[in-house]
Amino acid sequence: MPDRPLAPARRVLDGSIAVVGAGRVGGAITAALQAAGAEVQGPLGRGATARDASIVLLAVPDAEIRAAAAALAPGPLVGHFSGATPLDPLAPHEAFSIHPLLAITGPQASFSNVPAAIAGATPRALATAEALATTLGMHPFRVDEADRAAYHAAASIASNFLVTLEAFAEELAATAGVDRDALVPLVRATVQNWSDHGPAHALTGPIARGDDDTVARQRAAVAERLPERVALFDALTDATRALAGGREVAS
Repeated sequence: MPDRPLAPARRVLDGSIAVVGAGRVGGAITAALQAAGAEVQGPLGRGATARDASIVLLAVPDAEIRAAAAALAPGPLVGHFSGATPLDPLAPHEAFSIHPLLAITGPQASFSNVPAAIAGATPRALATAEALATTLGMHPFRVDEADRAAYHAAASIASNFLVTLEAFAEELAATAGVDRDALVPLVRATVQNWSDHGPAHALTGPIARGDDDTVARQRAAVAERLPERVALFDALTDATRALAGGREVAS
């Protein structure tokens, strides 16, 4: 996270906040703002003008941000919750963004102690993003526009790709009659070790030990039972060997 100090937070609950988008994010943000004592309009449907709001939060899919912003009445500060989308689609409004590093599954989601990437087109917009994030209990940090794609890719790798990897493990375990629940404590301990000690020290197993015979037997089992996953297994093996050897993986 950047070391630059953030602008001092200011109150954002004095005026009306409109939330546009009635999906999971919109519902969760609306509920959290109401619990914090904000005057909230919504969640409103796409195409809403939010004419009386002082702040408008667009909780819509990335591809819909530009159209949702264009429908708004002029005047309010306007923000979105996308990690990958820059601020340009919010023009000509005074723009900001907040991206909670959280998998939001429903309206009861808690934002307490969740890191959140923020950006703002003006100092006032950035201060608004920071104040909204802190009002909801989040810990904001800045991400520059030039770094947004890399930041969001890192978030996707940490969350989405992890689920894909565990799906692979679950699928292979099932061929041996082993249920997913048996893998859960191992996954939790591994993530905790990575959090506490970093990847190099958290890495265990046959590749870290240099046990190539065991890795070869594992590969043979994958090839026999899930041949469509061999390329994934090989890519992961190569990357893990590079990590174990203290080298960066070649592109």
